[in-house]
Amino acid sequence: MPAVVRYLVFDIESVADAELVANIRYSGESLEPAEAIRRYRAELMEKYESDFIPYTFQVPISVAVGKVSGDFRLIDVVVLDEPEFRPHVITENFWRGWEKYRRPTLVSFNGRGFDLPLLELAAFRYGVPVPGWFDAGGKSYEQPRNRFNTRSHIDLCELLTNFGSTRFTGGLNLAANLLGKPGKMDVQGDMVQDMYDAGRLAEINDYCRCDVLDTYFVFLRTLVLTGQLPLEKEQEIIAGTKQWLAEHSESVQAYRLYLDHWGDWVNPWAN
Repeated sequence: MPAVVRYLVFDIESVADAELVANIRYSGESLEPAEAIRRYRAELMEKYESDFIPYTFQVPISVAVGKVSGDFRLIDVVVLDEPEFRPHVITENFWRGWEKYRRPTLVSFNGRGFDLPLLELAAFRYGVPVPGWFDAGGKSYEQPRNRFNTRSHIDLCELLTNFGSTRFTGGLNLAANLLGKPGKMDVQGDMVQDMYDAGRLAEINDYCRCDVLDTYFVFLRTLVLTGQLPLEKEQEIIAGTKQWLAEHSESVQAYRLYLDHWGDWVNPWAN
């Protein structure tokens, strides 16, 4: 019997809607969409020392999802709407997939602050109904969107910072590196817009896959932290996942890249 999917570990990459930026930010100036993006990024860099455009102006162009069983083993990693990668189809596939697998727990790193708001707004934009997620008639503390409802969504950044009580400087990259995993390699999140404009969509999707793998391994360690998974069992699952990646690496470039940068966690209790 196929394993039942209990968790969906996911990551999203997005780009700015250039026409929306031109219409909203520079209404009446007759700017070309590409020029509007360039100008907005320059303004953001000058003001905030970051040119990352707010999610409200963005659309999803890559969503990778890791399917995980109830015993925390990785079943598969998929990229939605491959190879077309249409934002409206990606959005519908994400929310319909969550329903198809009977609403498994979503797992992200900072998904509460970026990924899910963007996917909710994309559903609004494209007219995709998501009644199960919003549960408008339910009690507020039981609704899947409730910040503290970890049955519906585990944001690992929230877990590690006690729901935003502290700032997790270093992000997913740091958390993954603490476990010997690659973290950020050749691509950073702030490179995605330029990569997309240059037609480098395959590399963006590989980057998204690798972020899902990092998130998955951080998820496993948080289960050790919270007493839901023995350390020895976590190490066994990690070894099995590494073998799974090796078996699929011939067909998926991202897995070869990930394995090339693989590092094993050094167990201080083994000495």
